Formats: sequence, structure tokens, C-alpha cells
Amino acid sequence: MTFDWLKRYMPRGLYGRAALILLLPVVALQLVVSVVFVQRHFEGVTEQMTREVARQINTSLDPQWVDDPGIARALRLDFLPTEPDALPSQDLRRWYDFSGIVVIRTLRSYVIGFERAHLVDDWTVLVWVQRGDDPLVLIEFDRERASASNPHQLLVNMVVFGAVLTVIAYLYLRNQLRPITRLAGAAEAFGRGRHVPYSPSGAVEVRAAGHAFLDMRARIERQIEQRTMMLSGISHDLRTPLTRLRLAVSMLDDEDREPLERDIDDMQRLIDAFLDFARGNADSAQPEPTDIPDFVQQVVEDCARSGVPVKLVEATGTGQVMLRQMAIRRAVENLINNAERYGSRCEVSVVLTDKSLRIRIEDDGPGIATDQRDVALRPFVRLDPARNQDKGSGVGLGLAIAADIARAHGGVLRLGESETMGGLRADIVIGR
Repeated sequence: MTFDWLKRYMPRGLYGRAALILLLPVVALQLVVSVVFVQRHFEGVTEQMTREVARQINTSLDPQWVDDPGIARALRLDFLPTEPDALPSQDLRRWYDFSGIVVIRTLRSYVIGFERAHLVDDWTVLVWVQRGDDPLVLIEFDRERASASNPHQLLVNMVVFGAVLTVIAYLYLRNQLRPITRLAGAAEAFGRGRHVPYSPSGAVEVRAAGHAFLDMRARIERQIEQRTMMLSGISHDLRTPLTRLRLAVSMLDDEDREPLERDIDDMQRLIDAFLDFARGNADSAQPEPTDIPDFVQQVVEDCARSGVPVKLVEATGTGQVMLRQMAIRRAVENLINNAERYGSRCEVSVVLTDKSLRIRIEDDGPGIATDQRDVALRPFVRLDPARNQDKGSGVGLGLAIAADIARAHGGVLRLGESETMGGLRADIVIGR
């Protein structure tokens, strides 16, 4: 597009763009009116009035009237005493006196013998005239005779009233934009797993968008609730037959009992994984201020006490982040357990900046191929090449649970290759 280069200079926010929409027409209109006003008033009217004064000066200096003081008084011209060598070197005016440019130009064109003109203030004009061998004449007259009084009055009124009307229009527009910002805030909060009270308001179109958002939020919440109830129900119902199996197996001989108990333990782990996945988006705890990196350090120490070869190798930045602590703990523990299952050691690092929190878990295992990383985040997906079957099997929910928890915090789970350990690198990145 032709105007793509303008996008980088445009305001990003809705209020900024609304203010720009208001200001551009107002400023453009004022510029047009100002140009027309300057051309017609500063130039046209000032030139006409100055020509009249120039004719009066010429009349008062005419040889047949020059000796008659009554003519000068009648024309309201004051002849001041001056010396022949008192002629200034140049014309003088204030830099912002735009009408003075027209006054001096017109006097120079129409006054016979014009030499210099000084417009030192808003009340007086001094003109030096010398005709041939006649003595130098200094003439003083009122500035209001050469240009309109208060020529800036229209410009000042236009700017003041334009600013007042712009402020009023902006206040009204802000009230119209407020429902949109409330809708955006409710949608953003829902994306971060928070349920913010919201009721549609504003214009008809905004209300329609608000009702559509409420319907969408209700459908998503029902879907999450139904999934949670289904998985919880299935997992809970399976516990009873597993308990009966465990009791029945306990009566067998050791040779027959041990393989069956291992199978029952595997089934128990699968059920626990289902329950964790069911709780992933159903965690109703409210986010609370969490000290970083102390919280991550505590999670790592708890895993290390459980026999997992993990350590915190880097902690950059300190502060608090709004987190659901139980959910984040579950996500980090799942990633650490995955790293321990498929590798021999695990390293954790945490980086906290003004904009984001990043928790990184790395291992020295086989990792996950680039084209399979998106697939690995899906529930119930197992990537056999990345599995170490000697360390137990899973149901394919560890990464999915961590990804769900990250999304519930408005963040993301990113998979990559560890540059230091050669295995999988998993980053939980959450915006502050």
C-alpha cells in the first residue's frame, strides 16, 4: 500500500486514534481559515488602509501644502524634528508582526521619497521621507490607521473555541469508547483465566459485540465444565475396580503378584494424569502475588528432595507476578518430571523482566523434532522416538497440562532445543 510507512507513526491505542480523528479535521479547518484570513485581512485590508495613509502623507508633503500646519493636523500626521544624519540603516518591525510587512511594503510603493519605516509597537508608526534636496522629514501616525486593531483576535478566538469544542467532543467520544475498552478488558481477563463481571453497554453495535462475547464465554465455560466432569467421573469410577484388583492381587504369591502390582501402579498413574489434566483449566483459585524467583526455587527444591536430578542454574530479576500458584507448580513439576523421565539431569532457569516472566526447563534427553513440537502439545499424544520406555510410560498429558496452565495465565509454552544440554527446552512465558 502507498501509505504503509505511516502506520509506524500512528497511535496504537483506540483513544489515541479517536483523538487523531478529532484533531485532524479541526486543525485542517483552522489552517484553511487562517490562510484565508491572513490573505484577506492582513494583506487586503491592511494594504487598503496603508494606501490611504500614503496618500495623506503625499498630500501633506505637497509643495503647496507643506508650509500649512493645519493640513497635517487635519490629516492627523505629526511632523517630528530630526537631523539629516538620523536616517536609520534599515526598516524595523517585530518578527511576529506579519501585518507590518504589508504596511512597510505599501508605504514604500506609494509614498514619494520613502526612506525608512519603524513599527516598534502596536500604537505608533514612524516614517522617514526625503524628497530630492528637501530636508529629511520624520512623520508619526497611529498604527490603527494602517492596519486593523487586534488583527489576531479572530485567530485567537478560533484557536480557543476550536480547543474547547475538541475537548468536549473528546469527552463525549471517550464515553462512547469506554464500553469497548471494558469489553476488551473482560475478553483479555477471560483469556488469562479470570472471570471479570461484565454487562454490555454503549451503542447498539457495541452491545451486540458484548452479548456475543458473553454467549461465547458461557459456551466455553460449559465445555470446560463438561470435560472436567467427564474426566473426573471416569477417573473416579476407575478407582473402585483398581482398589478391588489391588486387594485381590495382594493374596497371590510374590511371583505372580509383583507384575500385576506394577500394572496396577501404571493404571493408577494414568488415572492421576487424567485428573491433573481435568484440573488444568478448572482451577478456580484466584491469582495472587507470587515472589519470583523464590517460588520457582521452592518448586525445584521440592522436586530435588523427591529424588529428581534437577537444580536452579539461573535466576534473573526479582519481583511479584500474579499467578495461580498451585497450577504453575503443577506445570513446572510436570515439565521437570518429563525431563527426568527422558534424560539423566535437568536444569531450571527463571528470568523476570518488566514485561514478562520466563521459566525454562532443559534436559539432556533425545528432545523432540522440530516438526513434531506442535503435535507434542496436544492431549493424549505420545512421541515414541522421544520416549525412554525403561523409565515408565505415560498417557501423553504432561506437556498438554503445562500448555493449558500457561494459556490460562495469558502465556504460552514454547518447545525448542537446549543449546547447553542438547535435549528439550521448554519455556513457560507469561506476560506481566
